[in-house]
Amino acid sequence: MIRFFCYDNIIPLCKEMTMRLFSLCFLLILSFPGKAMPDEPPAPAVPEYDLSVTFDIPASRITGLATMYVQGDREIVFTHGSLVVLEVTLNNRKIDLEAHDDILRIKPAESGSLAIRYEGVFKGNGMSRERNDSAEQSVINAKGISLSGIWYPQPKTLCRYRLAVTLPQGYDALSEADSTEKHEKGDSREFLFHFDHPIEGVDLVASNRFEVVHDRMSDIDLYAYFFPEDRELAGNYLLQAKKYIEAYEKLLTKYPYKRFSIAENFLSSGYSRPTFTLLGQDSIQPSLLSGTSFGHEILRQWLGNSVFIDLDKGNWAEGLIAYLADCLYEKQNGRAWECRKKQLVNYDTYVNPENEISLREFTKVTGRVSQVVGYSKGAMVFHMLKDLVGDEQFFSALRGFISRNQYQRASWDDIKSAFVKQSGKDLTPFFTQWVDGRGLPDISLANASVKRSGDAFEISFDILQNGKNYVLDLPIVVTSIQGNTKKEKLSLDAEKRTFKISTDFEPLDMLVDGDYDVARKLTEPETPPIIAKLLSDEPIIVLPVSNQEAYKTIITALQERGAQGKKAAGLKDSEIKVSSLVILGDDNPLVSRLFGKAESGTAGFSIAARKNPWNEQKVVGIVNVRSAEEAEAALPKLAHDGNYSVLAYDEGRNVSKKIEESQRGIEIELRQPATAIDLSTIRTLSNVIEDAAGKKIVYVGEFHDRFSHHTVELEVIKDLYKKDPKLAVGMEMFQRPFQKTLDNYIKGAIDEREFLKATEYFKRWGFDYNLYKPILDFARGEKIPVVALNLRSEIIEKVSKGGIDSLSEDERKEIPLQMDFSDDEYRDRIKEVFEQHKSSGERDFAFFYQSQVLWDETMAMSIDEYLRKNPDRRMIVIAGGGHVSYGSGIPKRAFRRNGFPYAIILNDGELDKDIAHYLVFPQPLDGVTSPKLMATFREEDGKVIFMDFAKDSPAKNAGLKKGDVLVTLDGAAVHDVPDIKLALFFRHKGDIVKVGVIRKRFLLGEKDMEFEVQL
Repeated sequence: MIRFFCYDNIIPLCKEMTMRLFSLCFLLILSFPGKAMPDEPPAPAVPEYDLSVTFDIPASRITGLATMYVQGDREIVFTHGSLVVLEVTLNNRKIDLEAHDDILRIKPAESGSLAIRYEGVFKGNGMSRERNDSAEQSVINAKGISLSGIWYPQPKTLCRYRLAVTLPQGYDALSEADSTEKHEKGDSREFLFHFDHPIEGVDLVASNRFEVVHDRMSDIDLYAYFFPEDRELAGNYLLQAKKYIEAYEKLLTKYPYKRFSIAENFLSSGYSRPTFTLLGQDSIQPSLLSGTSFGHEILRQWLGNSVFIDLDKGNWAEGLIAYLADCLYEKQNGRAWECRKKQLVNYDTYVNPENEISLREFTKVTGRVSQVVGYSKGAMVFHMLKDLVGDEQFFSALRGFISRNQYQRASWDDIKSAFVKQSGKDLTPFFTQWVDGRGLPDISLANASVKRSGDAFEISFDILQNGKNYVLDLPIVVTSIQGNTKKEKLSLDAEKRTFKISTDFEPLDMLVDGDYDVARKLTEPETPPIIAKLLSDEPIIVLPVSNQEAYKTIITALQERGAQGKKAAGLKDSEIKVSSLVILGDDNPLVSRLFGKAESGTAGFSIAARKNPWNEQKVVGIVNVRSAEEAEAALPKLAHDGNYSVLAYDEGRNVSKKIEESQRGIEIELRQPATAIDLSTIRTLSNVIEDAAGKKIVYVGEFHDRFSHHTVELEVIKDLYKKDPKLAVGMEMFQRPFQKTLDNYIKGAIDEREFLKATEYFKRWGFDYNLYKPILDFARGEKIPVVALNLRSEIIEKVSKGGIDSLSEDERKEIPLQMDFSDDEYRDRIKEVFEQHKSSGERDFAFFYQSQVLWDETMAMSIDEYLRKNPDRRMIVIAGGGHVSYGSGIPKRAFRRNGFPYAIILNDGELDKDIAHYLVFPQPLDGVTSPKLMATFREEDGKVIFMDFAKDSPAKNAGLKKGDVLVTLDGAAVHDVPDIKLALFFRHKGDIVKVGVIRKRFLLGEKDMEFEVQL
């Protein structure tokens, strides 16, 4: 990461900068340090700081002399950090020190030459401080010298620096300079670095391993200081440097210095300084040139290294560099929108209302939040500024800003002034909103509709702001099915506004801010699950069930970040719902509980981030490791690669990475294309059955109360049975605990009445059994196994009210271990049904969704269990259309378990893409149903009580009244409403049944009564 340093001016800068005699004076000062110059000129507008240093490399020691002309009675402040100040003199006279901590304050009694002798030891175990608190290491050892920050008494002001360095023979050195001199002196070398411009400080890099390559571009000297093993890369770096400098000179201004160098550092850290960039040896690789990182280094020569940052008023440079080096670079590849989306994903990952800061408050990177605000939000703000003033005005304003502020500190106010001057616009509201304000706008759309208006179509919709109101220009694109588009920008300045757009084509959909031109919070469908979001949270660690030793490093690292470990078995659904999770091992039971199953990777270390299916604001990471060594090698890489959803490493080397797809922009579907059928392709049910015959599983979806649908089902069963009698029929209508009863009935061991009573058919399903009787009769006649697919209704109902957490231990034993809650389209369809049928405030969608998934997963499990036990059989599955449409309910869940090919035949389905393999539209068909008493009942304390009667009710006509307690039907006891349905199923219309009741009489008490009712 590149960092740069800035400080407040302590000595005011005059309007004209007077220059002292340069080369000769510099050499004289170095030759006679500490002696006042004769006829000393007045102090220059920008202080001149002369620094001479020598080294004892084996001892990691630096010895230095710093001299500066100072004005009497004007205090000057130095930071000396861990340096030892040996002596301070003014005009060769020793003065007393006033040192507090690492600050040296000097208020000279007279003007003249101030000299500070000092020494310091840098073994690499201390971190240099100040200039930007960069935490760059200053090191002196046999590998080389790398000094930044406080390696000399650091004045808190811009200065012109002149540096003399004495090193052993064989060393080359690099510092901020427009020109350098090298002199051989016996067994040592002296380097003189000349720099005409004020800067915030100097750095020094030296090594006896450098191989220096020189090139030239116009009037700029280019150098590469590379180690021998990387020498062959120097030419490519210099060539790329030329391309970047040329590009930025066209975009901005002439390169600000006479020299640019690329130096290789033996430390892993790197940074950019005026006239050079220092790159850690581990980052000197061809891949650095293929992206934008190297462009950052060079662009910083203009922004930050020649126009400095007034940190008191905020850091503008990081966002501007990120925008110019990243997003404009990607514009050449047509991927600028992806770059901007990435900035907003970063913001979503790390910033929230509790920790957000404004751009004005951002001064330097102190953590992820500050980095994201400074870089990502900053880049977006400059993009919006460019959109506001236009491309030409934007770059003209930048050129003016650089020219007016070069070699000075500049602030956001200077940025604003440059753009106001160039554009002539009042930009105060823009800068107040985006630079001084915290957070990002939260936008949503609602109530979209389309209506025909003469020859045009009128689209109406609301745009809402949640929370703080911003003034925004939102780009909108409306698209037709033919690809026609209409683009508009809509101004939003309130919590809610209704907009109308007219088009001369039928609109298909509308995309709001699809190119991410506005800094805003992303909507949930736009946000991909990424590993960084997982690591930025305090996730629950779901402990592994195998290979525990391999995961110890990961567990320890996460616990140090505040995470806590739990076993999958002890994890409640309520905890899952509010947490991000790191699941260790894809054999972990929680993987099956949430996603059905996970695919094992072959890499030594892999991690896949997925949205928590119970809370899409949270992330679940599934981690697999082969060994502890693989975990230790890969773990440090995650912070750098965290913007991906899936990562895999072998021995710490990345072998694959991927970002999961997410929605682009805020997308609203306005209309669906008209569905059409080629009537010449219409086929019969027989053709469909012929096509489906080769599948292991055939699903037939029904509306439960339509005889025509059950007739289709029976025809499918009969035809497939003819082709292959090794057939089974799976039925949603029967529940798993009653499988034995079902088997006995098919075998002929029990009769129909006992079968219906023992399976509690009329209690648990309720639809007239005449609808299904032909199917069961055929299965019984041909001894075709019928499989009860469904879960006990009591469990489904309990989960719909209180979630899976509400189940007892015994009830949990009945539910599948493997469940997938991550199908978003399925979830959306379920939610639509829920919204249409829920009573206000009565139910929780999360629980309802759990119950539906549980329902489908149980049926999928039942299918899989049967086919695994009976591998020679195929199955026809009869279920409601909602359980098989789009494959989301049962089919894909069974396929996940066994991979068996399947076909979906849907009765009277909508003509919608991918809803099924075959749609069947049978003619309506009436059927004989069981007779009814045409009365309603309530069950109370084990009694069945008449509540009301329909018009022309035979029961009412026979003399029965409200409040009568139904006791018997044809002598058979009645305990509940299913007993009534069972008794009537075996009667026919016109039959006479005897109805025994108890009637309460006023004053006379209860009376047993019997009535004959003609059905």
